[in-house]
Amino acid sequence: MKLTKGSFLPKGLAMATLVLAALAPAAAQELKIGYVNSERVLRDAVPAKAAQSKLEAEFGRRERELTDQAAKLKAAADKLDKDAPTLPENERNRRQRELVELDRDLQRKRREFQEDLNQRKNEELSAVVERANRVIKQIFEQEKYDLILQEVIFAGSRVDITDKVIRALNTPAGPAAAPAPR
Repeated sequence: MKLTKGSFLPKGLAMATLVLAALAPAAAQELKIGYVNSERVLRDAVPAKAAQSKLEAEFGRRERELTDQAAKLKAAADKLDKDAPTLPENERNRRQRELVELDRDLQRKRREFQEDLNQRKNEELSAVVERANRVIKQIFEQEKYDLILQEVIFAGSRVDITDKVIRALNTPAGPAAAPAPR
């Protein structure tokens, strides 16, 4: 790739170049590099699954209530459509206004539900991420890695330590399981 004035390296290539340049002094010895698939950790680790179950238990009832309210609104709209030709105009207008109010209320409740769910999900997952980061740091130090990456385009199975991180997270004992000091 020939660079001309005003050209730039793609973000991934630039990051790789910086990493390699920073690690050049260690080139005389073999580098120990690891990769962690964060998405898989947040999907497969027991603490992440527990957080998801906790959220489902906490928000399941509200979600069912919203689904029921939406079904009732649809049934009322279908009934109005069916009855509209035979209804007096003032009755038809009154029922249409009621439907608009019910829809507005449902949309407001859905927004509030989604905001509450997102906030709780962020709280629960941040605890899992903190713990995963402590586990990764512990692996980094104990196994003397030079570099552990989380966001990469491609990584070979030889450097993928995701399973090791998940196993450590799934083990309730040890310093990585202890809550972070506050």
